Amino acid sequence: MALVPFPTQSAQRRTGDDPDWDDDDQLQAGEADKMSFLEHLDELRRRIIYALVGVSVGVLIAFIFINDIFSFIMRPMQRMLPAGQTLIYTDPSEAFMLQIKIALMAGLILASPVVFAQLWLFIAPGLYQHEKRLAIPFVVMSTVLFAAGAAFSHYAVFPLVWKFFASFTTDYLTYMPRVEPAFAIYLRLILALGITFQLPTIVLFLAPMGMITPRFMIKNFKYAILLITIAAAVLSPDGGGVGMVVMGAPVIFLYIISIGLAWVFGKKRRTDDDTADAEA
Repeated sequence: MALVPFPTQSAQRRTGDDPDWDDDDQLQAGEADKMSFLEHLDELRRRIIYALVGVSVGVLIAFIFINDIFSFIMRPMQRMLPAGQTLIYTDPSEAFMLQIKIALMAGLILASPVVFAQLWLFIAPGLYQHEKRLAIPFVVMSTVLFAAGAAFSHYAVFPLVWKFFASFTTDYLTYMPRVEPAFAIYLRLILALGITFQLPTIVLFLAPMGMITPRFMIKNFKYAILLITIAAAVLSPDGGGVGMVVMGAPVIFLYIISIGLAWVFGKKRRTDDDTADAEA
């Protein structure tokens, strides 16, 4: 009696659960299963190198416009200070290192399409053929949302947090902030909101695979709010709750939008449509 190999869990999901499964998907799934652990590590190393090359090019471009970028970042900080006062630095290398950090941050934002593309290329070998069609939407949406999160932080969150810190100036206290800790707060908010704004991208990526559904997101809405609030409290640099509210509110709004995305692009909706067509 011949022994029939028992299908793996991934093979069962591909053949039994996916209405778009075809022979090309089966061939690619077999090739993906053949990749060893060391081959996965080599692929990860290659994608990291490509991403770092992209960031390096972005940093070089940022250095060309470093004075304009520096003024753009320092402007909201300067507005909250008393007339004629500027930020200070006390270490000889502090201003120089600040420009390098600003160039690194700007380079990362400029190279974000390359970084997200390399992330996609790393996970693409384990996807179906029809799932790989999400490559362009994934890269474009993640890039736009990362830039949107950074812009929201610059124009809305950071000015409110900075104003909160500056509000404690009295006749006995003079607010003379150092530029390095001020930029550390700025960078922390930029990265935090840039990453948390990726929530719709993650849902758009997982919903067509059936890994997340709108029913699941609605059912766990209260837990999502709790996690978002905790994350905002941890990432917020102030202890007065201003940053927590300003950071958490848009993420909750994005979660609600993500429920709609899961409903529109979810796998369950597509399966129901296929069933209706078959019955017709």
